[in-house]
Amino acid sequence: MPASATDTRRADSRDRLPGPVPPRTRLWLDFVNTDAAAQMPGGDLLRDFEALLAWLRQEAAVDEERGAGIRRRAVLQPAAAAATLVDARRVRAALRALAERGDTYEKVRDDAVIEINRVLGRSAGTRRLDPDPDTGRYVHTFVPTGDAFAGLMIPIVESAADSLIGNELPRVRRCADPRCHRVFLDGTKNGMRRWCDMGTCGNRAKAARHRARHGDAK
Repeated sequence: MPASATDTRRADSRDRLPGPVPPRTRLWLDFVNTDAAAQMPGGDLLRDFEALLAWLRQEAAVDEERGAGIRRRAVLQPAAAAATLVDARRVRAALRALAERGDTYEKVRDDAVIEINRVLGRSAGTRRLDPDPDTGRYVHTFVPTGDAFAGLMIPIVESAADSLIGNELPRVRRCADPRCHRVFLDGTKNGMRRWCDMGTCGNRAKAARHRARHGDAK
């Protein structure tokens, strides 16, 4: 018997069900990884307001039209843009603490929730449900109706809130390489991922183990 249209849609839906979580699927963790600790020796990626806005555009947290409007506003209101950058770094520091110690210390989680709610509570806007052109899945979109600067951190803190709601902190890791400060969500089935990236930190660790074995053999 041929499959019905409903059966076909269900099959398509099953095909799109998520498997293990890819390494870069949490916006708030990517945001944490912009800091100087994670970017050594390159330095803080958010070196100025323009860099902050460029990063948000790169991560599709701000669309092109809105980004252009905010850039024009920043030229007219440089003090407000500078204050927004300071605030973004404050949010990032709270989220780094959450990523590194939030699963262990309730006080760290509480402080992060206070910071998340501070950001969520200061910006007027509405939320829409839109299709993601890259994945075909539906995503929430924040549409600000108030201060152009105030809503910039909304997607970041909403991503962190989703991780808290989903109890993902036990799988948030800091890279096992002591020289690396990058954080990531371990989406492996066994929960044993150690490195932010096997191509860099993972390979360095493998090379170090090889040198240690080679030295022992002499």
